[in-house]
Amino acid sequence: MEWMKKAGVVASVILVGGATFHAVTDKETAKNKENTTTEIINYFPAKADFAGEEVPLHIIDVKERLDRELMVNANLHASTQLILKRANRAFPVIEPILKKYGVPDDFKYLAVIESGLVNAVSPAGARGVWQFMPATGREYDLEINDYVDERYDLEKSTEAACRYLVSAKSRLGSWTMAAASYNGGVAGVNRQVDFQQEGNYYDLLLTEETSRYVFRILALKEIMQDPLKFNFRLLPDDLYPVIPVKKIQVSSSIPDLAVFAKEQGVNYKILKLHNPWMRDRKLDVKSGKTYTVEIPLQGYY
Repeated sequence: MEWMKKAGVVASVILVGGATFHAVTDKETAKNKENTTTEIINYFPAKADFAGEEVPLHIIDVKERLDRELMVNANLHASTQLILKRANRAFPVIEPILKKYGVPDDFKYLAVIESGLVNAVSPAGARGVWQFMPATGREYDLEINDYVDERYDLEKSTEAACRYLVSAKSRLGSWTMAAASYNGGVAGVNRQVDFQQEGNYYDLLLTEETSRYVFRILALKEIMQDPLKFNFRLLPDDLYPVIPVKKIQVSSSIPDLAVFAKEQGVNYKILKLHNPWMRDRKLDVKSGKTYTVEIPLQGYY
C-alpha cells in the first residue's frame, strides 16, 4: 500500500473472503473523474502459483495463455465486478470447508470460474456453484431428486467438491492437475498423461477448454487478490453482505412451503432464496432423515 501514500491517496482496505479490496474515497473519486482512462499498467505478475505450485511463466505459451485470461477477465467489467461483490458472501462459506478437507484456499477461484458464485445451470445439466452433473453429485453423496437437490446447497456442494479434489490429487499427483481434471475429468486427463508421457499440466496439450481452465483460475485469483491493479474500485457498501440466519432442523414432511415460510416469519420467496436446494412447493422427508433449513434473522429481508 506504500504507493498509495506516495500518490497522496487516503484509502481504507477491507478483507473480502481473503481478497483485498480497495475502498475508494471521495478524494480519489474526484481525481478519477478528471482522468477517465481505464488503461491497465503493469498488470502481468512477475511470478504466479496455484495452490503453492509454481506457474512456469518462462515458457512462452504459458505466459501468453495467462496473459489472454487476464486481459479477458479484466475487461469483463460488469461480470467481474459482480463476482467481486458476491465473493464477500460466498467465500466465508467456502474457505473454512476447503481448510477442513486440506484443500488449498486457491480452489475457491475454481468455484468462481465454474459459476460466477451463483447457482448456475449449464446446458449439459450441471448445477450449482460447483457445477456438479447429477451422476457425479450422487457419487459424492449429494441428494438429487424432485424435492431436494443438494448441488444448490453451497456448504454440501463445497464438501463434495473437496472430496472430489482430494481424490483427484491423489490420482494425478498435483493440485494443478486436480484442478484441470475438474474440467477434463480424471480419466480424460490421465489418458493424455499416458499418451504424451507428461505429468505436468503446463506441458500437456489438452482440449481448448481444459487448456484454458487453470489459466482462468489463475487470472481470477490475480484480479480478486488485487482488484485495484485492474481498475476495479468497490466501496464497502457495494459488497454483498453475509446475511445472519437461524437454522431449523426439519425431520418431518412439509406439505406446503408457503405456509411453513409464514410460520417462520418470512415469505415463500425468502425461504426459497435461502434454501435453493428445495426444488418443489413441498418437502418430503423420509423416515430418519433431517434437513437443515435456514431462515434469515429479522431485519435482513
